[in-house]
Amino acid sequence: MEAAVWITGNVGGDVEFRTFGDDVAYASLRVASTPRLRRGGEWVDGATTWLTVTCTRALAENVRSSVKKGDAVVVVGRLRTNRWEDTERGPQERLVLEAMSIGHDLSRGVSEFRRATRSPSEDTSGVGELIQAAEAQDDDQAKVA
Repeated sequence: MEAAVWITGNVGGDVEFRTFGDDVAYASLRVASTPRLRRGGEWVDGATTWLTVTCTRALAENVRSSVKKGDAVVVVGRLRTNRWEDTERGPQERLVLEAMSIGHDLSRGVSEFRRATRSPSEDTSGVGELIQAAEAQDDDQAKVA
C-alpha cells in the first residue's frame, strides 16, 4: 500500500542538491507546516510539523532552480520512513516525503512559470508515443460520433 500525501508549508532552508553515479540529480529540503486554529474566538498557530522532502532527476533540478528558503510550497508525494543506526544514539528514523510534484502555493503569492528544456538524452519513457496514441484514439472516436 502506498501512502500518498500532500503538504503545504514554507521551505525552511536552502535546497541541498547533489548528483550521484550516472549524473542522477538529487535534491532535499525541509518544509514547515503550521496550521492556523480557532481557539476561544481567536486565531492561533498550532504545532509546526517539519518534514524532509526529497526528489530526483528533472524534478530535483527544477527545484534547485525554482525553490528558495521561505517560499510557500505545495508538495505531493509518497510518505516513507527512513531508518538507520546511529553509533551514539542507537536506532533512528525520520519521515521523508518522496516528492512527485512540487510547486509554489499560489494562494499565498505569485509565481512565473518557465518551461524547462529537455536534453535529447533524457529518458521520456515513451510519453510522446502515448500522447500521440491517445490523440489518435480521440480522433477515431470523434469520426464515429
